[in-house]
Amino acid sequence: MEYISTKISGVWILEPKVFADPRGYFMESYKKEEFNKLIAPVNFIQDNESKSSYGVLRGLHFQTGDTAQAKLVRVVQGAVLDVAVDIRPGSPTFGKHVAVELSAENKKQLFVSRGLAHGFLVLSKTAVFNYKVDNHYSPSTEQTLYCFDPELAIQWPVEERKLILSEKDRQGKFLKDLSVL
Repeated sequence: MEYISTKISGVWILEPKVFADPRGYFMESYKKEEFNKLIAPVNFIQDNESKSSYGVLRGLHFQTGDTAQAKLVRVVQGAVLDVAVDIRPGSPTFGKHVAVELSAENKKQLFVSRGLAHGFLVLSKTAVFNYKVDNHYSPSTEQTLYCFDPELAIQWPVEERKLILSEKDRQGKFLKDLSVL
């Protein structure tokens, strides 16, 4: 596994070593000891999976306080543009983002530490998105950062009129209006 740091502290791209032959392929997608040594000690407690159609944009979500979540995300079918936004007060990269294409083909993963908002846009006909989390879901502390906030300057590669968002995501807060971090 190759661990690649990004311009935002706490966001890592993981590229597994894939061993392919005529039968298919094998790869290690997660190795706790190696991950904890090279990135940070994280106790993942739950695996989640979602399936979405082309143009679905989920996010940018985060939880606050003691219920904040770190995530290790990957795509097992299809392709997405995965985005992490630094919303940590006082961070030198506050308001900046990292965007990476994750796909079943490239097998890349993204680690998003606590204190960052996260979301993804489906680029393929469908995508199956898998992620590990280190904390339980807490609806009372979940917030949404507005994905079209001009201050974030995220270049979503699908026309806005073709995007499919939940009402919660349409009502996300602007970066300048985030209150509880």
